[in-house]
Amino acid sequence: MIRKNICYCIPPEQEGQTVERFLRSQGFSRHLVITTKYQEHGLLLDGSPTRSNVRLHAGQLLTAAIVSHAPNENLQPAELPLSIVYEDEDIIVLNKPAGMPIHPSQGHYTDTLSNGLAYYYQQLEEPFTARSIGRLDRDTSGLVLFARHELSACILAEQMRNRDIHREYRAICTGLLPESGTIDAPIARAHDSTMERVVDFDRGEPAVTHFRRLDMANGYSLAAVRLETGRTHQIRVHMKHIGHPLPGDFLYNPDYHAIRRQALHSFRLAFRHPITRETMDFTAPIPEDMRHILA
Repeated sequence: MIRKNICYCIPPEQEGQTVERFLRSQGFSRHLVITTKYQEHGLLLDGSPTRSNVRLHAGQLLTAAIVSHAPNENLQPAELPLSIVYEDEDIIVLNKPAGMPIHPSQGHYTDTLSNGLAYYYQQLEEPFTARSIGRLDRDTSGLVLFARHELSACILAEQMRNRDIHREYRAICTGLLPESGTIDAPIARAHDSTMERVVDFDRGEPAVTHFRRLDMANGYSLAAVRLETGRTHQIRVHMKHIGHPLPGDFLYNPDYHAIRRQALHSFRLAFRHPITRETMDFTAPIPEDMRHILA
């Protein structure tokens, strides 16, 4: 079933390209081109069916269909509270609470953000396949981006690879953090754990974290944090490495008197809209359990 049609007016600089090459330049994966061309009325050139090897002329109108996929039968819809920051037919941005995983995993089969979205779109009678762009740890709160169809997912995944999706965190750290700094320390899996990570200059993969202190109160510092790399638990590991671990972190600093989970929040998310190419920029306020630490 066709979910939506996207129309492109062929510009002069792409005169002579094949339909397939043009679509690949617009963010279609090779798999998506194949799926589209085999869909009835999947590719139309000036309103008539066309093939992917046809060469294009400037000014022609190419229409490509985005197909709806059947919902994942293994993803059980569940009525869960959702904080929707932005939504259109291509993407949805949510403010995830701490304690909620993004996708189902062992021990979390029906209490995830994906389960909640499956229920939300089921009630709207709209197709939904869980396609998160980037992830947050279960106990990290804040902004999460989902693509609502395969083309959005392809384009946003490419933005991720090119580091064109910008995320800024807010972290509360133990002690007086320097005013600003960069932590350049490789991260590896701990020898005796499948979950824990450590700084390891022999085995680790490159990891770079930039931080800036925003506030200081009650023996804790509030920091704005930006990542150059996306290693597992990077902020948590790096802050522990420089002697300023996050309170409430069950792996790296199990001190729960101030907060019951790691004090980490995805505060800002900026990217280009996958279809309109408009600049999208969202923020989510620091949640109460983190604000309370500095109160």
